[in-house]
Amino acid sequence: MTKITIAVDGHSSCGKSTVAKEIAASFGLIYIDTGAMYRAVTLFALQNGLIDGDLVDSEGLQARMDSINIELRKNSNGDIETFLNGQNIEKEIRQIKVSNKVSAVSSLPFVRQKMVKIQQEMGRNGGVILDGRDIGTVVFPNADLKIFMTASPEIRAMRRFEEMQQKGDKVTYEEILENVKSRDHADSTRKESPLVKADDALLLDNSHLNREEQMSWILERLKENNWL
Repeated sequence: MTKITIAVDGHSSCGKSTVAKEIAASFGLIYIDTGAMYRAVTLFALQNGLIDGDLVDSEGLQARMDSINIELRKNSNGDIETFLNGQNIEKEIRQIKVSNKVSAVSSLPFVRQKMVKIQQEMGRNGGVILDGRDIGTVVFPNADLKIFMTASPEIRAMRRFEEMQQKGDKVTYEEILENVKSRDHADSTRKESPLVKADDALLLDNSHLNREEQMSWILERLKENNWL
C-alpha cells in the first residue's frame, strides 16, 4: 500500500479504534489514537484538581499544558498504549470518570490546538490512519480516504457496556447510555472543531455490521481507489 492517510471520524463508542487498529495491522499503517490523547489531558486535569464537578479550570489547565507530555507507544503485543509524562495510563483513561469529562476538556480551544499540532506532526509523512472527531475536517482535511462511522446510541452503549463488563469495570448500561448521549451532544455543538461529517467522507453505519463486514466494506473502498 502506498503512503496514504486515512481519516476515521465518528461518534463515541462506535468502534472507530477497533476498525482503525485492524486496518493499520492489515496494511502496515501507523495507527494514531487521537481520542486517547484527549483522554490523557482529561486524566491530567482530574489528577491535578483542575476539574470540579462539571467545571474545568481552563486557566489553570492552560497554564500547565507545557508540562503535559503524551506518547503513544507500541507494546510487546503490537498494541498501542498511551503514556502521560512517562507513565502508562492506558487503563486509567478508559474509565467512566474520564469518559464523563473528556468532552468538556476536549472542547477547550487551546487543548484542541495543541493536540491537532501533535497529530499533524505524527502523520506528516503519510502511511497513517487516525481516528477521532475532526480528523477529516481539521487535522487532515486532504486525507486520501475519509470514513465517518456511526451507530445508534443504544447499540453503542451496549457495546461499550459489554466491553467494560469483560474488563471487570463496575458500571451500569444506563450510565454508559447517558454518557454516550451527552458526549454526542457536546461533540456536535462545541464551537471548536465540532463533530461533523466531511463532505467527501464515506458514511459507515455499523449498527448491524460485525467486524468482518466492516472490514470487507473498507477493503472494497480501498480497492475502488487502487490503493491495494
